[in-house]
Amino acid sequence: MSLITTMLATIVALEHLYIFYLETIATVSDKTSQTFNMNKEELSRSSVQTLFKNQGIYNGLLAVFLLYGIFISHSLEVVTIFVLYVIGVAVYGALTSNKAILLKQGGPAILTFLSVLFFN
Repeated sequence: MSLITTMLATIVALEHLYIFYLETIATVSDKTSQTFNMNKEELSRSSVQTLFKNQGIYNGLLAVFLLYGIFISHSLEVVTIFVLYVIGVAVYGALTSNKAILLKQGGPAILTFLSVLFFN
C-alpha cells in the first residue's frame, strides 16, 4: 500500500473515531450539537441517545477495521472495501440528509479511493 493511501486511509479512520466519540461518548456536548445541527434538548432525548450510540458503534468499528487493514494486515482489499462503504454512506447521506456530507465525510474517502486506483 502506498504511503499516500496509508495516510489518507488513516485520516478516514481518525474521522470516524471522532464521529464515534461525538455520537457515543459526547452525545450531549456543544460540539455534537453544532456538528449535527441539533439542540441539546433534542440530543438529551432517550430515543436520540440510543440512535446516536448505535450509529457511533458503527463508526467506531469502521475505524477499527480500517486501522486493522492499514497497519495489521496491510491489506489493500480491506482498506478499499471500507473506504467504498464510507463513500456509499456519504452519497446516501448527501441524498437524504445534507449535501455537505458528501464532502465532509465522503471527501477523505473519495481521495483515498482515488489514491488506491492511481498509486497502488
